[in-house]
Amino acid sequence: MKLIFIRHGDPDYEKDSLTEKGWREAEILAKRVAKWDIKQIYCSPLGRAKDTCSVSLKETGKEAITCDWLKEFYYRIWDEQVNEWTIAWDFYPRDFNYRDDFHDKDQWYETDIMKSGNIKEHALEVFAGFDELLEKHGYKRNDKGFYDVLEHNDDNIVFFCHFGVTALIMSHLIGVAAPVIWQGMMMAPTSITVLGSEERIPGEASFRVQTFADSRHLLEAGEPISQSGYFTEIFEG
Repeated sequence: MKLIFIRHGDPDYEKDSLTEKGWREAEILAKRVAKWDIKQIYCSPLGRAKDTCSVSLKETGKEAITCDWLKEFYYRIWDEQVNEWTIAWDFYPRDFNYRDDFHDKDQWYETDIMKSGNIKEHALEVFAGFDELLEKHGYKRNDKGFYDVLEHNDDNIVFFCHFGVTALIMSHLIGVAAPVIWQGMMMAPTSITVLGSEERIPGEASFRVQTFADSRHLLEAGEPISQSGYFTEIFEG
């Protein structure tokens, strides 16, 4: 099985839609998506993801299933350093890098700063929704952190969503703390991240990242990569 996560196009957050550039990105992306053999498409309920997805649906003739838990992980935490609420995946490295508990896959949401926003509860909702979906596709999570294969398949499952929630789901799949991905990696608009199931032991599956934040469809089309979500210039070589 391949899990293909696509971040929405360059966003107009005020309208919860896409900028003019974002629509161009979505058109370029759709031509790439149309080449894939897709079993099912799932989409966030938020406008910027639905708009991005709509172009690919038109190109492929597919339909998408909307999942509420695929919405952006926008929940806020209280940052005592600056005395304000901030999005859980957007706190500063000064609050993160030196603390072992933020790097622990089972402890990061037990920290005081994450408890201030009930982040554990919200994260577990996403994990539960995702695992329920995977079980429908033949892979059931067990208490050892990998998946029992109920029915092996080579299906391509596509998700149109957001950086924060994709990183959270990735942390669940590969067994790392979500802040490690939130603070250490980034996905440009319409970038593609792929995780594949490895079933080296019959009946057991774990997921491994094959492609992370691939934006080559934009580069090949001569469309600059959006800096939305970045705090530095993007290398496009």
